[in-house]
Amino acid sequence: MSDHPGTVFVIDDEAAMRKALARLLAAAGIPAATFASAPEFLAAYDPAAPGCLLLDLAMPGLNGLELQQALLARGEAPPIVFLTGRAEVSDGIRAMKGGACEFLTKPFEDDVLIAAVQRAFARDAAERARRAELADIRRRLATLTPREFQVLGCVVAGKLNKQTAAELGTVEKTIKVHRARVIEKLQVQSLAELVLLAHRAGLTVAGGSGSPPAAKD
Repeated sequence: MSDHPGTVFVIDDEAAMRKALARLLAAAGIPAATFASAPEFLAAYDPAAPGCLLLDLAMPGLNGLELQQALLARGEAPPIVFLTGRAEVSDGIRAMKGGACEFLTKPFEDDVLIAAVQRAFARDAAERARRAELADIRRRLATLTPREFQVLGCVVAGKLNKQTAAELGTVEKTIKVHRARVIEKLQVQSLAELVLLAHRAGLTVAGGSGSPPAAKD
């Protein structure tokens, strides 16, 4: 069984190139799936599947850069290693600005391609771990009451219990109880860890409405 953390999705309109890439990846023990066009890939792609793309830049119809933009628009762009038969600086800049991992010019050395794929796998794993962590934080935040959200916002803003009590129209003892519940529900061990968790979820200011501030991806 392969110990690689995903699949390489090979997208190239040249059958010989698809076959060569699939053979190279198989020799390295890396799972691969091949597609002759961008639309064919889009019809089959499951964003929940870990992996990366080996994507030909110049293809008829939807080209590599256009596929990258389509995936970005859908919020489903995996790491991409672009392959091209011509080294156009402007294309490379556009690809990298869109988040591409690598931009390789054909012909390339086998070990160079495999190394690029491994880096793309590593990026994909790191991004999936980040999203999983964020989803877990948001799950914990969802357990807070509106008042606890307000107290959390004040903590993130660096306000003392006395200041928070005055702002929320209650007494300091009640604020201490709310803070203790927030710490318990968010499963942190200290106020410093609480603030860090809140910042990871994009919560940066006190919310006066009792609703969770918008979280950033």
